[in-house]
Amino acid sequence: MNNKIHVEILGNGPNLVLLHGWAMHSKIWHSVRDQLAKRYCLHLVDLPGHGYSPPCQPGTLQRMVDKVWEILPESCIVCGWSLGGQIAMQLAIRYPERISALVLIATTPCFVKRPDWPWGMETTTLKLFRHNLEQHYEETINRFLTLQLSGSSDSKPVLAQLRKNFIQCGQPDIHMLLAGLEILLTSDLRDEVKQIKQSVLLMHGENDVITPVSAAKWMHQQLQHSKLALFSGCGHVPFLSDPSQFITSLYEL
Repeated sequence: MNNKIHVEILGNGPNLVLLHGWAMHSKIWHSVRDQLAKRYCLHLVDLPGHGYSPPCQPGTLQRMVDKVWEILPESCIVCGWSLGGQIAMQLAIRYPERISALVLIATTPCFVKRPDWPWGMETTTLKLFRHNLEQHYEETINRFLTLQLSGSSDSKPVLAQLRKNFIQCGQPDIHMLLAGLEILLTSDLRDEVKQIKQSVLLMHGENDVITPVSAAKWMHQQLQHSKLALFSGCGHVPFLSDPSQFITSLYEL
């Protein structure tokens, strides 16, 4: 039985691997996919338990990194959004010979607040979210989708697009969703960020309430070869809120 994760490949040019965030799947890139495929060979990945990919055990960050590594081309740019950004960072550190550059979108080395890290969500908020997911799945997912567009100047049409993308591949595996929340609660990559030697493009919405923009500014200071592109009037999904700026910024990597 083939238990590799699902990847859709299209386009021509340098390999660009796109990693989505928690609870989503590769269709989230639909609005920018065709334009990017004119310049890159896209590898649109469904993370374990999302989209058309089978779940993996254990559902840890390292296990997800291993599953993505199995389908990586020999040389590529890896673009990760939110949780996908943490996977991208780990890939760049563990397999530097394969990763030529990183694009980190609305991501952070640490999703929750800690005594020395004020730029995250409250731990109690995320734990409550996990409890609500188990008890009231649809309502909790809808709140999550709305939260991603908080702070966006054009939230209604983008939220409609986000909801449309979400239902295209059916519901993600609930066990992998819970495992993903555990990753968000426990992962802290701050000590590892400086090990990234590749060129890094950071893209972040200035009004992001899930991963505050200060986290991106912190990474920009830590990463020797990094550029920071800020999206005004955007929340957690800048490539949907402003696809033109997203594509232009990526082309300048």
